[in-house]
Amino acid sequence: MRIDCAADVSDEIASDLRRTGIPTGLIGYEYQRLREAALLDGIGESGLVVFGTSGLFGRFGIDAAARRVVHIPTSECAKANHVNRDLRVFHECVAAAIARFPFYEAGEEERFQAAADELRERVTTLDDTALAHNGLVPLFLSA
Repeated sequence: MRIDCAADVSDEIASDLRRTGIPTGLIGYEYQRLREAALLDGIGESGLVVFGTSGLFGRFGIDAAARRVVHIPTSECAKANHVNRDLRVFHECVAAAIARFPFYEAGEEERFQAAADELRERVTTLDDTALAHNGLVPLFLSA
């Protein structure tokens, strides 16, 4: 889905967001899109263009310098955790997670582990950077 961008979002990233769009599916409270992308200064080298939420306070965005998709647990957090190498791959990984939901029901821990292993393999096939140390994907799949 296409997303509007605040005036302080660079033309290059705004163009990429308009062309590629952002995923619209819902994965519990782990990812929901924002109506408008906005720049958060003070995160990374050139700021973070946020386009989605995670839980109550977390944000998903594009590192304005590196162009990779990252996650921050709160908007006050100065360090971003790696998610995917770019927006296109983020789309593919979100689609893979949505396709695998629901993971399990109460009392089905074995089924959860099998689903997590399957999703880990699929995401790694899409983006070998997704399992980076301190990244979001390993945390999400271990929950």
